[in-house]
Amino acid sequence: MTQKVDRIVVVGGGSAGWMVAAALVTGLKGRAAVEVVESEDIGIVGVGEATFPSIRSYNQLIGIDERDFMRATNGTYKLGIRFCDWLTVGQDYFHTFGHFGNLFGSQTLWAQHRRMGLTEPLGVQCVPTVMAMKGRFVLPSEQAQFKYAYHFDAIQYAAFLRKLAMQRGARHTQGRITEVSRRADGGVAAVQLEDGRRIEGDLFVDCSGFRSLLLGQALEEPFVDFSHWLPVDGAWACPTERVGEELAPYTQATALEGGWAWRIPLQNRTGHGHVFASRFIDPDRAREQLLARLDGKPLGEPRLLRFTTGHRERFWVHNVVAIGLSSGFLEPLESTSIYLIQDGIARLMTLLTAGRPVDENDRALFNDGAARRFARIRDFIILHYCLTRRRDSELWRHVSSMELPETLAFRMELWRRYGVLHEYDEEGFDATSWLAIHAGMEHWPQRNDPVFAEIPPERAMQALDQRRKAIAASVEHMPQHHRTLLKMLG
Repeated sequence: MTQKVDRIVVVGGGSAGWMVAAALVTGLKGRAAVEVVESEDIGIVGVGEATFPSIRSYNQLIGIDERDFMRATNGTYKLGIRFCDWLTVGQDYFHTFGHFGNLFGSQTLWAQHRRMGLTEPLGVQCVPTVMAMKGRFVLPSEQAQFKYAYHFDAIQYAAFLRKLAMQRGARHTQGRITEVSRRADGGVAAVQLEDGRRIEGDLFVDCSGFRSLLLGQALEEPFVDFSHWLPVDGAWACPTERVGEELAPYTQATALEGGWAWRIPLQNRTGHGHVFASRFIDPDRAREQLLARLDGKPLGEPRLLRFTTGHRERFWVHNVVAIGLSSGFLEPLESTSIYLIQDGIARLMTLLTAGRPVDENDRALFNDGAARRFARIRDFIILHYCLTRRRDSELWRHVSSMELPETLAFRMELWRRYGVLHEYDEEGFDATSWLAIHAGMEHWPQRNDPVFAEIPPERAMQALDQRRKAIAASVEHMPQHHRTLLKMLG
């Protein structure tokens, strides 16, 4: 069955719904009517405050000015994530959006760093890592090239996109959906609202969050469960007043007894949360641990979210495509929720702008690619857990001994034996990111490639020392993160 699309109905608002709508009205340029059906009675998750560098590409593609965006969402800059207590209690490392460079052509920096037996973290050889450690931030330049992301208020971001999308022609319909009408071929014909209105469409984009109103409930698409490897199934979220003038240009993720805690600095407040596995810690105890960690006055009572890690077996079925939480969820350890929304939007836009009706082969390719993307990111997140040396609680004993997905076990073995950072298709994170985790968790190959020894030790040490000193000196002259923000925002 081929599908011609003249009317697109986006079910649900929030970041996912309005990101979809803004992309559709911008990219299709009026070739299809776009309508967002949103209920004020149904809350949105709205705690997705940390992002991945790809968010900048999305904003640029739909024509959002960075200053306008930062002002509207209380945004701050993000250079990466600081992981505390993941390897052992008291040790931390950074996963930043930079590279570690090469020494002597093919002689990789990390290999020479390890060969020299240096105890300092590999991060001292990475510009954005040192910037993060010192609380500095400048925009990239020819002298310092790196990627960056943002922290922002997800609810304000949705409101910002709603205004933009409506200005460009999207229609906004408010009302609670009480019934889903089906077509003869199994697809969705219309959604019925509580007040009797009937909204018809050719294509329905399910952005209804964890409820997965269309794909999960109406079409009953099965769920692929990842909780064997990613057992966290709940999160307490609690924002606090901002304390002090300085702002860390990174997210902090601290490993705890039964999960991990996040800290995300915004201009006007700080986001705190505790992601936990209820089979290893009582939710009330997880709440207490979160409250004990707050570094400012709470701006409300902690809010509990429940979820299962995994995704729908298919993402596009008949004329329903799910984007965002309605399609699946991977825990927020690497801030990939909004990235996965973007990934779904990009796949959708590629097909809708191809100049021909969408057919079954298109949907199959969409589904296969999206499933592989979830699996690749799943493996990357598992890597953070399975390399731990902690054995002080049931959770850490479980993740350190569990059987790994074959795809992850294979690439870990290649790294361990040969120092090869294998990459599949549909990767969410490049080899540099994998290296940052391996290095941070002190997981190194069993032996060095003999070619690395062809560089005299004194020459390698001199090159490493010069690079470290040059980076440190460069960062020392950079402004503090909060001062960069003040200057940019006026």
